[in-house]
Amino acid sequence: MMSNFLDAIGDWNPQLFREIKGRFKPVNIIITVTCSLLLQLVVFLMQVNRVIEVDKYSEYCSLGKSESLSQDLCPPESINWQLWRRDTWEHFFLIFSVIFIFTLLVVGTYILINDLAKEEQRGTLNFIRLSPQTEQSILFGKMLGVPSLVYLFIILSVPLHLWSGIAANIALTNIISYYAILLASCYFFYSFAILFGLFSRWFSSFQPWLGSVAVFSFLSMTAGLISSSYNYHSNYENPLVWFRLLAPWEMVNYLFPNLFHVVRYSRLNSLAISQLEFFYIPVGNSLFSLLGFHLLNYAICTHGIWQVIKRIFGYVNHTIISKRQSYCLMVYCQVFFIGLSAQTSERESKLELIVTQILLNIAIFLILIFALSPQRQTLQDWARYRHQNNVHKSLWQDLIYGEKSPAIVAIAINLAIALIPLVIWNFFLPSLESDWLNQTQCFQAITLSITIVMIYAGIAQLILSSKSKKRYVWSGTTLIFLMLFSGIVPLVLGDYNSTSFIWLFSPFPWAGLKHSTNATVYLAILTEFTIAVLLNFQLNRQLKILGESSSKALLGGR
Repeated sequence: MMSNFLDAIGDWNPQLFREIKGRFKPVNIIITVTCSLLLQLVVFLMQVNRVIEVDKYSEYCSLGKSESLSQDLCPPESINWQLWRRDTWEHFFLIFSVIFIFTLLVVGTYILINDLAKEEQRGTLNFIRLSPQTEQSILFGKMLGVPSLVYLFIILSVPLHLWSGIAANIALTNIISYYAILLASCYFFYSFAILFGLFSRWFSSFQPWLGSVAVFSFLSMTAGLISSSYNYHSNYENPLVWFRLLAPWEMVNYLFPNLFHVVRYSRLNSLAISQLEFFYIPVGNSLFSLLGFHLLNYAICTHGIWQVIKRIFGYVNHTIISKRQSYCLMVYCQVFFIGLSAQTSERESKLELIVTQILLNIAIFLILIFALSPQRQTLQDWARYRHQNNVHKSLWQDLIYGEKSPAIVAIAINLAIALIPLVIWNFFLPSLESDWLNQTQCFQAITLSITIVMIYAGIAQLILSSKSKKRYVWSGTTLIFLMLFSGIVPLVLGDYNSTSFIWLFSPFPWAGLKHSTNATVYLAILTEFTIAVLLNFQLNRQLKILGESSSKALLGGR
């Protein structure tokens, strides 16, 4: 029967069959089953042992506080056993709910990245690429097969976990919703782990540790925001909430308000997320709308990750994402950012939210600059053979959609996509005077951010089209130096009035707008615009040189 099951798996997905066959050995199975059962036993005994620690002041003790006892412990006959059993099963359920999340996401991420790193070192990953299977079939087989022992460890605990939830009178719809969020978050984080494993090959053996520590830190940070008192004062009308929604804690805490054993703040937080709105749509009003919102967000993000995975796994020389995909990514980000911030109340500073969105967009643009910029050889082939390969396409069509063309026009279009909603939102804002920025200065901040991004894009593309073997290292180092230099120098000097002009040339121009005159701001905008134009002229000249034939370059002394 087992052989027939494995044959069926092999026919459906040969890569999954290969992974399961290599891991489901008797020794591995025995160790996994033993560890799972031991963990269940230890946690169960820890919860049962709580009866010994019931004192006379506990909520489980039916004796009044005024009753005098020779000892602090409550007598067994005075314990409310029904309430104790319910809470004991609830604690057991919640402990395993947290264990499931950390085990699946952290340990599974480590195993996946480690497997890809070993395949890369042995050279078998290139061999797998030559198989007739699709990229998605191969990597999906790895996603299901590589952490298969982790799945077995968790599956053995599911029956007791489910039973404890029912015994604790937790609604079955909440338990099913938890499993749905757990599966969706596993798919998202495992997809990201595969992308990280394929993209960060230069980290060698440090890859799995870096990836798993990043996931653990993200989960711990988002859990800390919920369980701390600070989260009580925060709100869900902010574009940064999108990053918190990528972790499963928000939804799990909504389903189980006692998750973090801090009843006061947990209850307030579960009520806070119920006020979540998206373009004034109250998605937090019901369990199903909130669950659907989370699952939709996971589905869109995971689909985007898989589009990138298929590009870099099958075609090494391709850019990380295509220009069409970058436009979709930017539209999705702007819709989400604006949707979460649109219903901000008047007493909150909407201008601060605009600045927050500018910062997020600058971070996205810095990623897009490297994700869309082709390599030198690709640019050379495009410049030399464009007229032969793109007979039916105009130059502008090729610059907007082409796979091998420079990324400057695509970056400009993405800037327009990010700019339009910001300008419209700022235009329709009431004339509120803020201690930070006014409406005119917000327009100036948007314009300065656009010009500085175009300068960064031009510098990065020029360096990436050079002959240096470490083009990506040099371009990344240059951009980081420019950002740090323009931001650190004013902080070191300390005087905002004298350093405001330097802030205008940094990724944080609003820091200098309050202490700058309009003439200074427009001079900075004109200067940055001129630098961006000159960089594009130099890039155009560099492309013409790259496009020359070898004989013409030789005769021309190049």
